[in-house]
Amino acid sequence: MKNFLTLLTFVLLVSCSKSDDNNNCNFLQNSGVNASINLNLPQYSQLQFTSNSVYIPFEVAGGNGGIIVTNVGSGLRAWDAADPSHIPSSCSIMTIDGANAKCGCGDENEYSLFIGQPLNEALPCGLKEYRVTPTGSNTYSITN
Repeated sequence: MKNFLTLLTFVLLVSCSKSDDNNNCNFLQNSGVNASINLNLPQYSQLQFTSNSVYIPFEVAGGNGGIIVTNVGSGLRAWDAADPSHIPSSCSIMTIDGANAKCGCGDENEYSLFIGQPLNEALPCGLKEYRVTPTGSNTYSITN
């Protein structure tokens, strides 16, 4: 009986998966992100209000497709602007659509800019988030 329980325990441990990682979530690289924003500047001033978002291009901020910064009410959140469910291409850079980000590819994947999760179907990946750190009065650093 003891051998049976040992064998059963071994089989259960071996059959369990170590990770829920989905290989389809590996489209985005760990690209460097380093941006500073000042909400007193005109290009970022709309981030002083809840639900507003700003796109910062790749050339300025880094990331895979630039970043999208959103005021979620309790602070700012920053997301990679490239759709994590697509191989990088010109259509996979997302645009801001209200409180959501939308992919320009044929499937039009859509994600919440408040929580980073997909809205239109059970996609395997959420948005890639970056760290937002207050550095002074209305100034923030965005890094990975």
